[in-house]
Amino acid sequence: MTLAERWLLPDGVKEVLPPQAQQVESARRRLLNLYDSWGYELVMTPLVEHLDSLLVGVGRDLELNTFKVTDQLTGRMLGVRADITQQVARIDANRLSYQGPVRFCYCSTVLHTLPANPLASRNPLQVGAELFGHSGVASDAEIISLMVETLNAMQVNHELSLDLGHVGIYRGLIGGAALSADQEAEYFELLQRKDLPEIAYFLEQSDLTDAVKRYLAVLPTLHGGREVLQQARDCFADVDDSIIEALDYLDALAAQISARYPQLDLYFDLSELRGYNYHTGVVFAAYVPAFGQAVAKGGRYDEVGRDFGRARPATGFSADLKTLVELSVANENLARKTVLVPVTDDSAALDAVAELRAQGERVVQLLDEAVVEDAQSFTHQLVQQDGAWVLESL
Repeated sequence: MTLAERWLLPDGVKEVLPPQAQQVESARRRLLNLYDSWGYELVMTPLVEHLDSLLVGVGRDLELNTFKVTDQLTGRMLGVRADITQQVARIDANRLSYQGPVRFCYCSTVLHTLPANPLASRNPLQVGAELFGHSGVASDAEIISLMVETLNAMQVNHELSLDLGHVGIYRGLIGGAALSADQEAEYFELLQRKDLPEIAYFLEQSDLTDAVKRYLAVLPTLHGGREVLQQARDCFADVDDSIIEALDYLDALAAQISARYPQLDLYFDLSELRGYNYHTGVVFAAYVPAFGQAVAKGGRYDEVGRDFGRARPATGFSADLKTLVELSVANENLARKTVLVPVTDDSAALDAVAELRAQGERVVQLLDEAVVEDAQSFTHQLVQQDGAWVLESL
């Protein structure tokens, strides 16, 4: 290993350097202030937890994405958080005693064993919000609205579209289909790939009834505008009442979101099963043309607190703040106003420096006249004119 290679970061692990780091921090403050204005309480969760606590009730995907280490004090296995939602659910379940709806927000780094996609960071800065204690359309509408406001605040909203689904539709179909465990696993995997030819072949070779084959064949084709909901009602009217309830729920949710954000493009994908082993109801994701993946996503996960001893309805969303900053069409001007101050012990100059900093200005005083500062880093300088210290543009 060469000296240069020794200091390389692990693949997919990224650092943020000046001045982008200041942009990320400014965005973090802006979003946490936004969440506070909506009544969301900030929580700061630990970087590591006991593995059984961190992974209880979650799907296989999150377990594979979690780094495991051994606690040298106790010998127990610890996990480095790969997602903060599970930690917030633990806090709601056994650290606090709220009975009604409660709102939490957070912004902290998580660590993934594998990147979500080839260009993704393995150490994203996860920002998000969770609402516990309410199971109706109103709480999902609030969380989705806050997600949209997050993207508006970051100005990552050019041609924004919202993808909506509901895992209850798939569960209702599978519940009455009498598939074996192997058949369900194979169909689920094909459905995630939207591989229609392979799905058709799988159904043709199966011993399922013609009605079940018809239901399972049509499910991956049900995506598009709001008319998809009525198509699904017509297709699945005689299958299971839970499917119609899920479709009605999506319809009511879409009505509320459309009323609040009429410019928002709503897209329905009834075979979207993101986080299937984790989510219990509606799932959603936000997309913009400039990015090939979801820029923010979330859903309902009503059962997550059960293993902590207190099952409460819950819904939430999260995003990678660093990605939002990179995508923002209104990144703060990198050439921030920065004042250069010459080497001086003049009390009037020092008072002027203190006043500028108190006003929020960025002021840098030379350490030595012989040290050459980067002139491009400064937009103004403090100069003495007629016995007074004044700002002068560079």
